Amino acid sequence: MPVFIIEGPAGLQDEAKKILMAEVTAALDEAYHIPDVRIFLREHTAANVAQDGFADAEPIRPVCFVEAPALPNPGARRSLIAKLNGVIAKAYAGIANTDDILILCNDYSLEMAGAGGRLQSENPEIVAALDAAK
Repeated sequence: MPVFIIEGPAGLQDEAKKILMAEVTAALDEAYHIPDVRIFLREHTAANVAQDGFADAEPIRPVCFVEAPALPNPGARRSLIAKLNGVIAKAYAGIANTDDILILCNDYSLEMAGAGGRLQSENPEIVAALDAAK
């Protein structure tokens, strides 16, 4: 159920993408213990990105979004952000500015997430996984 969206520069080779997605999945699995991790990679050319109002002024800085239930343990969130930052920095080394990767966590209560036609707060597997994350 966790979703990870990467907005980054074009240029990753297919093998690098596979490694990136496997490592992001592992980090999300370790934090959430919830199946059905989805990753979306959106690639942008430098001409289509502006930073501080300047297009093509410097290598693109990746922006990432974690869309998932709130982690009940702040230490788990810190660990997740550190792992994700390392994975993104390694994948984009030499392609992007990896000094300042922005990772935004959009947390949802289980009552605000649905899958398979039901609220996730009514899914015993999801509730148990988040209880284990505490």
